Parts: sequence; C-alpha cells; structure tokens
Amino acid sequence: MEPLASKIRPKNLDEFVGQEHLVGEGKPLRVAIKQKHLFSFIFWGPPGVGKTTLAKIYAKALNADYHELSAVSASKDDIREIVENGGTLLGPKILFLDEIHRFNKAQQDFLLPYVESGRLTLIGATTENPSFEVIPALLSRSRVFVLNGLSESEMKKIIKRTNFKLKKDAIDWLVQMADGDARQAIAMIENTAGLYSDITLPNLKNTLQSKTLRYDKKGEEHYNTISAFIKSMRASQPDAALYYMCRMLDAGEDPKFIARRMVIFASEDIGLAMPTALVVANAVFAAVDTIGMPECAENLAHGVVYLSQAKKNRDAYNAYLLAVADVREHGNLPIPISIRNAPTKLMKNLGYGEGYKKYTNESLLPEKLKNKKYLKSEK
Repeated sequence: MEPLASKIRPKNLDEFVGQEHLVGEGKPLRVAIKQKHLFSFIFWGPPGVGKTTLAKIYAKALNADYHELSAVSASKDDIREIVENGGTLLGPKILFLDEIHRFNKAQQDFLLPYVESGRLTLIGATTENPSFEVIPALLSRSRVFVLNGLSESEMKKIIKRTNFKLKKDAIDWLVQMADGDARQAIAMIENTAGLYSDITLPNLKNTLQSKTLRYDKKGEEHYNTISAFIKSMRASQPDAALYYMCRMLDAGEDPKFIARRMVIFASEDIGLAMPTALVVANAVFAAVDTIGMPECAENLAHGVVYLSQAKKNRDAYNAYLLAVADVREHGNLPIPISIRNAPTKLMKNLGYGEGYKKYTNESLLPEKLKNKKYLKSEK
C-alpha cells in the first residue's frame, strides 16, 4: 500500500509548499528547472522539508533517468549498476543520494569520476553541514542549496492536503510536535487513521505512545538528537545539552556513543581554549566504559556540563581542515631539502639536511605553500 506521504507528494513546483527562497519566481531552483539546466547539487536542511520531492520534480522536468539510493545502505556496486545498466530513458542519469554524509571518503571518491565526466548527475541530500561531510572535490563540483524547516502556516497547508478532518487543537499540536518536518506530521496522521476512526488530539497522543517509538538508532531522529546535543554544547547551553543527553539515554542509546562524541567535541570545538577538556572527555568515556548504565549517566552529565561551560576555540580544527584540503589538492609536494632526513652519505652529498636550523622563523612548508598560515590565531 502506497504511503500517504507518497500519495500527496507534489508533482511540480506549483504544488510544492515551502522553500520560497529557492523555488519562488526568479529564484535559483525554479529558474534551473524552467531552463532545464543540468548540474549537480546538494540539498542541506532538516528532515521532512522537501529534499526528495524537489529532486523528483527536477529530474522529471529534465526527462531524466532518475535513481534513488540511501547512503546508509548503498554500495559502490549500486552506483556502478546505475551508471552502466540503470534506466531506459534517453535523458541524463540523475542519482538522488539521500544522507550523502553517511558515505565515507572512499565511497565519495568512487562517485567523483562519474560526476566529473557527466555520466552521472548527483543530487545529494544531507542534514549535516556538507562543508565537513562531503569531500572538497565533490563539493566543488556541486552547488549547495540550503533548505529551511517549514513554518507553521506551511505545515498547516500540507496537513490540509491529507484530506483528513482535524480540529484546531489537533492541528496545532501536530504542527508543534513535527517541528517543521512535514513527513513526520503526515506519518502521524496516517498512523492515527489506521488505529482510530477520528483523528483527535487524544488519539494523536495515544498513537505517539512514547519517545522511544520516535527514536530509531539507525534513523533520522537518532541523528537529529545527537546533532542537537552537540550544537547545544557548542552554544554553551548545558541545560539543552543535558536534556538531549537524557532523551538519548531514555530511548536506549549506547552511552559510549554519546561519550565518543564528547571526546571529538573536546578537540573540535573547545580545543586550544581549554586543552584539559580532552582529558576530561576521555575520563568520562573511560568511566562510561567501566561502569555502564545506569550509573554512568552521572559521569556523562558531569562531562556534558563541563564541556558546555568551557570556552570554545575551533582554531586547531579549522587549521586541520585547511591543511588537509591542501594535501588533497596538491598531493605530495617536495619537502624542503633542509629538513629532509639524511641517514646516508649519499643523501648528505645531495644536500639533505643542509642548512637546517633547530629554531627558525623561516617557513618549513613546501615551496608551493611557502608562508601559508593554517592556524589563523597564530601570532
């Protein structure tokens, strides 16, 4: 049986609700669709705001061979099959890759030549910042469109399209519960209709049953919650961070998963502002690993509050991103001869290590990157 969300999915931009900054008159995506402009792009935004729908509308407008994959389960073979055998239409081959941030570097590297050659046009979708989750080479060949959560009025328009009769209190509750996620609102209506004759506020609440039903450790809610947890610590809001921590634990999340993210956060977001944060985060992880639930929740709470209240400095992390980008762009540039190792007489005769000074202000980077600064706060 076809899901309700699929049944009422817009077929064109005139039926589409939301993202006016992209699909309104004269806006970039509407213009691209109208002109049948073929190019790769990435949708970045929260779940349930129209990423898949817009990809389908775009592909249909270009009369393309349209294929969908989820990066959670897709493999290189799936991509190869699409490129070599997929589809019968004469139009371009378009791959919609949901959760593209779940593809590792090797998988993204595999995808890159197909995009570069034009054999495949990529539409990626992600809830995470593509600057950090998509390899630079692939990102540079794609345009990024940022999608926003749906407003209350937009959510109400979509709820009305389901053709189910809901009273105002039920609609208001549904809009608040879904928090800009149309797919979640539609699913709640569909599930409630399958259990009850009327979609009332009490019946909606009964259908929801518990937080646990909405928290799938392999699904979107898992990533939404851990994202909210990290962003709350980043914003130095311990109350919000504790809430999301408790929400994950109450739903059965592995406490070591939370602790691992805290260790990453200590270097990525706090870094040089308070280097001991990494020591604390590692101590929390060790305690979680040793003690286990439920007592280790106290250790997590201790660490969450500490990390949230700590000063933040991303200079080291940002410097790393800049350096790794140069490594990938330029490859193995020649190391300055003065700092090369010279274990043999031949190497010494060739000048390896010649002119080396233990303490120098002269840049030791390869010649092509001479005097380049990655650590922006460096004096």
